[in-house]
Order: sequence, then structure tokens, then C-alpha cells
Amino acid sequence: MKDSNAGKRISEEFVERSVIKYLSQNEWGTNLQFGGLREKGVDIKVRHNRYSRYFLIECKGEGKSVNTKSNNSHKEVAFVYSLGQIITRMKTSGSTRYYFGLGLPESSAKIALRRLPWQVAKKLLLYVFSVNEKGEVKKYDWQELKINQR
Repeated sequence: MKDSNAGKRISEEFVERSVIKYLSQNEWGTNLQFGGLREKGVDIKVRHNRYSRYFLIECKGEGKSVNTKSNNSHKEVAFVYSLGQIITRMKTSGSTRYYFGLGLPESSAKIALRRLPWQVAKKLLLYVFSVNEKGEVKKYDWQELKINQR
């Protein structure tokens, strides 16, 4: 049986909704802000339900290109662009602990898993949220990046 979502491009909004759903099912959701955060520079800002910890997450979708070479290039650009955006948002201060994340379609997340040095992810508390076309999310921390990069 063929999946009706097969071949569909994953939009940034789909990635955002999927990551928000994942977070809310995993004890994150207090003070949830998303969508209209352009002035703050992140797509999702959420506080842990029990602790004073925040996740700031930058999300990207897939491009509209049908050319395979161009589409692969877009996946690379989406990863690099989202990484640059989240790094520029790391100007946090105070006693609150911040975690940072990249919400990416599975295809771009695979690039992140290969290219993002696990040492950097560990130091910056940076996670990768991989979203497949069914909206299922897998969260990768620095330990999983290290395993994937062996």
C-alpha cells in the first residue's frame, strides 16, 4: 500500500506543528510561544513544565525544487541556514538554562547528523529534531550525534 504522503514536501509549518506536539507530549509546554516570534528570532520558545528551562527552536521546511541535485543543495542550505539562525539567538543571560534546537525535515536532519560536530552540540546544548512525513519526531542529542558520526 502506497503512503499518500510519499513524495510530499514537508513545510516549515508542518515541522513546527510536529515539534510542538512532540514537546507537549514530553513535558514541555509551559509558556509556549510560536509562529509570531519573528521579533525574538526563533520559531518556537517553550518552557519545561516542571523546571525553569527553555527550548529555543529554529524550524525549516523542504524546498519546492523538483530537480534532485537542486533539492539536495536546498537540504544542505536549510541545515546551514537554520544552524546560523539558532547560533545568533544564543545571547541568553541570567540563571535560566536554555536548550537550543533545529527542527528539520528528516532529509535535512540527516545532513545535520553528519555535519554538526557532536562536541559543538554538547557545548551549546544543541539538539536536532528530525520530522518525517508522518509528523513523527526524533530528538537527537550530542551523544546520538557522536554515535552517528563514528
